[in-house]
Amino acid sequence: MLALLQRVSQAQVEVAGERLAAIGRGLLVFYCAERGDEAADCERLLGRVLRLRCFPDEAGRMNRSLSDVDGELLVVPQFTLAAETSSGNRPGFSAAAPPDEGERLFERFVALARRTHRRVQAGRFGADMQVSLVNDGPVTLWLRSRPRSSDGRTTNSTLA
Repeated sequence: MLALLQRVSQAQVEVAGERLAAIGRGLLVFYCAERGDEAADCERLLGRVLRLRCFPDEAGRMNRSLSDVDGELLVVPQFTLAAETSSGNRPGFSAAAPPDEGERLFERFVALARRTHRRVQAGRFGADMQVSLVNDGPVTLWLRSRPRSSDGRTTNSTLA
């Protein structure tokens, strides 16, 4: 499971010209389930997202988490994060979870986030979305629910 996080001062998602979700200060999380991901990966990844210290403290150092700053969270499904681009000119998406599994895991991730964190918004799985954001910093970070082996596959070990 992959997440591309962007620390934002604001972000929003539109579908067919209508605003679906919007946040102020917080994290915009582009979320991707990969083949072989399980429900437990949602918990691991969400824990990492909420605890990642990417907000500045009083000294300006990235030492505060989303929870510490009571920031907002916007989760947007994006299967293209799993793109294989090492050869050729057209990305391959065989590493992404099949659509039904990806949607199930996305919905689980969002439901867990809403139970765990006070202010959570979400995009719509499978929709053609327009995402607007003001990246704060800029700060953009990758997270993965499980480490990868040298061949690019997820391993069975977990991250704390």
